[in-house]
Amino acid sequence: MKQEIIIAGFGGQGVLSMGKILAYSGLMEGKEVTWMPSYGPEQRGGTANVTVILSDERISSPVLNEYDIAVILNQPSMDKFESKVKTGGILIYDGYGIQKPVSRKDIRVYRIDAMDAATEQDMQKIFNMIVLGGLLKIVPMVTLDSVLAGLKKTLPERHWNTLPVNEMAIRKGMEIIQEVNE
Repeated sequence: MKQEIIIAGFGGQGVLSMGKILAYSGLMEGKEVTWMPSYGPEQRGGTANVTVILSDERISSPVLNEYDIAVILNQPSMDKFESKVKTGGILIYDGYGIQKPVSRKDIRVYRIDAMDAATEQDMQKIFNMIVLGGLLKIVPMVTLDSVLAGLKKTLPERHWNTLPVNEMAIRKGMEIIQEVNE
């Protein structure tokens, strides 16, 4: 098993954190892992993306030109990365930030209304965990237990009290992700 993933959006959406949690989860399951963040100097509000590779075998290079999975959280990221999903790959997007629909027919496309769900709960900070839940529903590359352990590893101890809320958000994402049939 090898998954090459790009997660892209605006700084402040938890893009890098989502990638880090996914990477830690893979490590806890004994997988080979790379985590390569990329962001502009503006961070919050600027564009940010992270490449994560999870594999059962050694990873030859963390640099990718195409991805098995793209998780897209805004229109600039859609414009940049839609064409870089491998034929037969998966593109997941949050409906809140996308104005133009996905044009490709050779990939599987899923929509998750994570921002709407986070806003309903008045908990915008769990947005990225809702998205991560959706991703793991479609491609269960790591277990929920590993994700929760990875989350605990990445959060400072003073925020461990948020673990139950984050688990709830992951489960919510698993419930609300929908395949787009066009």
